[in-house]
Amino acid sequence: MVGVNVSVDHVNLADIPGSAAAEIAAGEGHDLIEYLSPPSHLAPAVMDLTDVNEEADRRFGTRVELTRRSTYNPTTNKYFGYCHSWVPDPANYRRSMWASVGYENGPATWADLLEGGTRIRNEQGIQMGLGMSNELDSNLAVRAVLWAFGGTEQDENENITINSPETIAALEYMKNLYDSCMTPEVFSWTAASNNQLLVAGQASYILNSISAYRTAAEIDYNIADDIGFGSPLLGPTGIGVVSEHVIPIYIIPNHARNPDAAKEFLLHLTANSDSLVFNSKLYNFPTYFDLVPELTRDGGWLDLDPFGGRPVDKLAVLRNAPEWSTVIGHPGPANPAIGEVFNTFILPQMFAAVARGEMTPDQAAADAEAKMIPIFERWKAEGLMGGGA
Repeated sequence: MVGVNVSVDHVNLADIPGSAAAEIAAGEGHDLIEYLSPPSHLAPAVMDLTDVNEEADRRFGTRVELTRRSTYNPTTNKYFGYCHSWVPDPANYRRSMWASVGYENGPATWADLLEGGTRIRNEQGIQMGLGMSNELDSNLAVRAVLWAFGGTEQDENENITINSPETIAALEYMKNLYDSCMTPEVFSWTAASNNQLLVAGQASYILNSISAYRTAAEIDYNIADDIGFGSPLLGPTGIGVVSEHVIPIYIIPNHARNPDAAKEFLLHLTANSDSLVFNSKLYNFPTYFDLVPELTRDGGWLDLDPFGGRPVDKLAVLRNAPEWSTVIGHPGPANPAIGEVFNTFILPQMFAAVARGEMTPDQAAADAEAKMIPIFERWKAEGLMGGGA
């Protein structure tokens, strides 16, 4: 027993960065703050959690590499956060809509998405949903497009690579997709918008977790039955990879009054990963799969959905999620510069500018690069990231 009482304050997803920043600036507040994306840009204001991460590895075995890369700074050799679970980001599509245009199992490539999505929009009047607004889901969706076309924000050595022919190709594709399959509302979406449209039958395809499906099952199982899941779409390079949908990462600010108790809480939470995964209805996946053998064993939860999935193996595609999920900042680490770029929504704004016709792809890529250069230079000057190799 640690001998402390625990109280939890729930904060709206979009308000977490501002609330955390206010507490850090004031030098007082919560001992633990949970982000849903890597808060690497807060490294100077939080405690090094190398000890609790190493203890978790000792107790619980091998972790999913994505969770390490989302919390570890290779330049400082420190952990700025602790990740107890993560959430896959599969394709979500309305099966009947895609079957009607010849895709019984949904689209497999970004070319399929454009071709089939255009037919669905023209023949059924239903759009698809890849957001380009200042919110979490848009941040993730545009990176999936970027990576599929071979573009990246940085290389493995943490050098900026956003202004490239591959990025320009991704922007050209998204412009075509928007013109053919989407509506202006994607520029003002919240994190809930794509879920709501899919469940309402007003979106043929979204990139999301299984949350919309679980919501649909509570409303009408006929709607839930019509939602299918798929692996990441393949781009012209043959690449099909997405970031995690959300990744719960705890930080302990420097102002924490009970850091030892906070660390014990994190270890206890992780030890109960089986309950966490089950009670999330398989939304959360564990950092340590050995703690939840029932999830992926033959005949386990993904093969036989304990929450009434029809067909019962609808979630089996998630079995390979660790293989097609990567870290924000891919192929480099989730360094502080990437954290700042993510939280200032530079990439969704880049894609939106092209989709709306405000910039050409060349101009938007150059503009994004110009915004990123001072961010990267500042963090490099502080010795908190690599680059220059």
